[in-house]
Amino acid sequence: MASWRGQNLVDKVLSVILIAAILGAMGTLGYVIATPKIGEKFTEFNILGLERQAIEYPKEMKVWEQASVLVGIVNREQETVSYWLEVRLGGVIKSQIGPIELAHDQNWAEIVSFTPDRAGDAQKVEFLLYKQGQSEAYRVIHLWIDVEDHK
Repeated sequence: MASWRGQNLVDKVLSVILIAAILGAMGTLGYVIATPKIGEKFTEFNILGLERQAIEYPKEMKVWEQASVLVGIVNREQETVSYWLEVRLGGVIKSQIGPIELAHDQNWAEIVSFTPDRAGDAQKVEFLLYKQGQSEAYRVIHLWIDVEDHK
């Protein structure tokens, strides 16, 4: 206390500011350590060729010929989520899979097949992923295929 009384006003103010800054930094550090950071919430959704690579997708087919891809889902939503998968060809629903219930960081992969029923170039094959309680597709992936008549 004797040294405190001997200091001029500027030194006293600077000392008080320094002590307040140290206490504030310690409080902030304690908060950061005590409060876990929640990462970004999202779902990984992908399709792969049957060789488990992002190549070798079906591109050219014949009517009524079956094609397959590997569909993958990884839940990074920080909670358990139920998903539904819908496959459309030319805007027409060809198959639905689900519910697929995944805990956080859990993944699902399955071979999904589709069969075109009409010939035509540049037909759109859509893979729509729905999340619980949503009527709009959460994620969408598509392929383009050319389909010839079965001869």
